Amino acid sequence: MSRAPGWLQDKLFERRLVLVTGRLDDTLAAQAAAQIMALDAAGDAPIDVVVDSGDGSLEAALILIDVVDAARAPIRVQCLGQVKGAALGVAAAGDERAASSHTTFCLSAPVVKAAGTPDDISTQADQHRDVLCKFQARLAKATGRSADDIADDIRRGRYLSAREAIDYGLIDAIRV
Repeated sequence: MSRAPGWLQDKLFERRLVLVTGRLDDTLAAQAAAQIMALDAAGDAPIDVVVDSGDGSLEAALILIDVVDAARAPIRVQCLGQVKGAALGVAAAGDERAASSHTTFCLSAPVVKAAGTPDDISTQADQHRDVLCKFQARLAKATGRSADDIADDIRRGRYLSAREAIDYGLIDAIRV
């Protein structure tokens, strides 16, 4: 879901279309997850999820990944603009994964926030590393690459064009 007016959101919902655009935060993830769950409960026709997110948290992405995994209806993901960091996991979770020809993908570390005492921050960093390893394993499974290759590409901040994303295994097709 995006910050679109209510009437537009209603029309998109009727068409079984969910927007995940802008910064992928907990609010956006919760809204999109609720829409996907409601559409899934309403029938088994495919649900289209449009992803255009250049920034976001790993926790927010994992919410959507879990909802996509649990959906009975097929989830078709269409990537537009830029898909980066945590949003890559959402894009890779779909049953069908496509992108527009000018979409750019960036394998980069998802945003993490830490606060508190030095011990708190150390504990949070350890937790983030564990979750990041699970995220990398999830991308590895979706792409057919090793988790080590995914981790290396994330560390380097590797960019891919839509054509390269097909070869990499992130998407299945380019749609205009």
